Amino acid sequence: MNNIEPVSQTKLFGLDKYMNELIQLNQEDNFPKKLLISGYKGIGKSTLAYHYINYALSKDQNFHYDKKNFEINPENHTYKITLNRTNPNLNTIDLNQDRKKIDINQIRTMIHNLSRSSFNNKPRFILIDNIEFLNINSVNALLKIIEEPPENTFFILINNNKNILATLKSRCVNY
Repeated sequence: MNNIEPVSQTKLFGLDKYMNELIQLNQEDNFPKKLLISGYKGIGKSTLAYHYINYALSKDQNFHYDKKNFEINPENHTYKITLNRTNPNLNTIDLNQDRKKIDINQIRTMIHNLSRSSFNNKPRFILIDNIEFLNINSVNALLKIIEEPPENTFFILINNNKNILATLKSRCVNY
């Protein structure tokens, strides 16, 4: 059976226009530090984010991101370490299966990881999926780090067209 999780999708379908926009922002050094991607659940927001992150982190690698076909090569190093959740330049946060909200401890762990220096000069990405499940304490902890993100760190927040706190929404570029 095929894995349909966004992290494992090597081909991007129907979002070419948006991927090209993100690539252009990157090439112009204008990619926002805080990007909020909103839309209905299941349309490919997280898959788009993973594809962009692969593009940004694999530029100098063998089997880098294929911009023409919007495809990740399964032999790509960034893809492999992202898939097994050991990519030092990507921190993902999502709703845990046994929880109803994204816990403040998940945010604290992310902040602690950001305090460590990077061993390479590549950008760091924080991908938070299902941000509508952040509890008030998690949002408050997140706001502090989002207001002044560390150097070369980018936040991509995924919202499934649900209400989120205006204070969080106001600090991001809405996409």
